[in-house]
Amino acid sequence: MSTNRLLRRVGQTGVVLSAAGLAVVLGGGIASAHVTARVIGESAKQGGYTKITFRVPTEDATAGTIKLEVKFPADTPIASLNTKAVPGWTAKVTKAKLDKPVKTDDAEVSEAVSTVTWTANQGVRIGPGEFGEFEVSGGPLPTNTDKLVLPAVQTYDNGKVVSWIEAPPAAGGAEPEHPAPVVQLAKDGAAAGADTPANGNAQVTNTGSQSGTAAAANTGKDNTARWLGGIGLVVGALGLGVGVGATLRARRAIGNAKVVDGS
Repeated sequence: MSTNRLLRRVGQTGVVLSAAGLAVVLGGGIASAHVTARVIGESAKQGGYTKITFRVPTEDATAGTIKLEVKFPADTPIASLNTKAVPGWTAKVTKAKLDKPVKTDDAEVSEAVSTVTWTANQGVRIGPGEFGEFEVSGGPLPTNTDKLVLPAVQTYDNGKVVSWIEAPPAAGGAEPEHPAPVVQLAKDGAAAGADTPANGNAQVTNTGSQSGTAAAANTGKDNTARWLGGIGLVVGALGLGVGVGATLRARRAIGNAKVVDGS
């Protein structure tokens, strides 16, 4: 094998191993960056009150997010919402009259929230590779649905507008390209839509055991993902080290060969 071919083979080996390690690490972290709505640390119950967090990532590599508008459909009305202050941003809640008043446990609702808009102050934005979070708190949540579909419109400082407005797919269907944020609602007395489910005495049944089993399985999957990520880092580092070390050894061998040959 010629000297040049040997060096190329050694270099390629190191590059392939390093790339493999990076692929594992990066592959585990790449995900769809959509505008989402989540209920964190508490339940979202029909007829109750809750806090909703909208997570807004900036997908554009050269522009920043400067505005988010979330629509609250009139057919699943919410009477009142308060916004959490976000430094550098101004929030506005807009209400509209309902065509038909809706009765709740507390009162009859004749007007409801139609939109909530967050606008960045001058010089403020969610830059490339960053995300922001915007929170609302209020209710009562509608009792005529098990989910809130909340279309959102994201505006960038270069004028681009992305509409996250597509309805969620039917069971087993493919996720749309621009899905609307969704919050799951539970019937009164049950928990849904929360990252940390509520544990009630009524849950201590066979269903509760199944939930515990599912939680344990999910934990195992999370641990496996973490191990795979760690292995990817190690493989990447070893690959880079092997490539560099092998290249250096090859160069030394070639240098020694030249000395022996007298060249």
